[in-house]
Amino acid sequence: MWIYFSRMYSFMGGGLFCAGVGNILLIVSTATDYWMQYRHSSNYMHQGLWRYCVPGKCMTHTDSIAYWDATRAFMILSLLACFIGIVIGIMAFIHYSSFDGFDKTFAAGILFFISCFFVLLAMAVYTGVTVNYYGKRYGSWRFSWSYIMGWVAVVLTFFSGIFYMCAYRMHECPRNSNSR
Repeated sequence: MWIYFSRMYSFMGGGLFCAGVGNILLIVSTATDYWMQYRHSSNYMHQGLWRYCVPGKCMTHTDSIAYWDATRAFMILSLLACFIGIVIGIMAFIHYSSFDGFDKTFAAGILFFISCFFVLLAMAVYTGVTVNYYGKRYGSWRFSWSYIMGWVAVVLTFFSGIFYMCAYRMHECPRNSNSR
């Protein structure tokens, strides 16, 4: 019986670690200005979701372009789902007794999958539009480190959900075997 609980806590610990790192990457990716870099008029420029930068200064995006708005919204929703998942995951880890009406381990896993889904949508929207627009307009452009952090966050939030679902399954197995 104790081996089930030690494995369950290992899965939850791994899930919390992945979710914590993933949430940090989501924050950094969403807030920074290095989603893509390109060369225009022999100058290197870079842009993020909120600002674009030319040599010497950065300016706020003033246009409300649908794909930026969609990417921003999905990244913020992903951040919120991941953060709430971490809070509920910690409550499950320490056996916080409030909210006994639902399984916190299962809820945290679902929130991590929702976070993964939102960041995946954000990355897909941004990638599709950027490749089609900038690929045709500029010859010398590339995705940069903020963008890459977003993709790493996809993987980490996905594995957080997997770890928490494994922990939920480990938690349910002893319960189901004792009820027979």
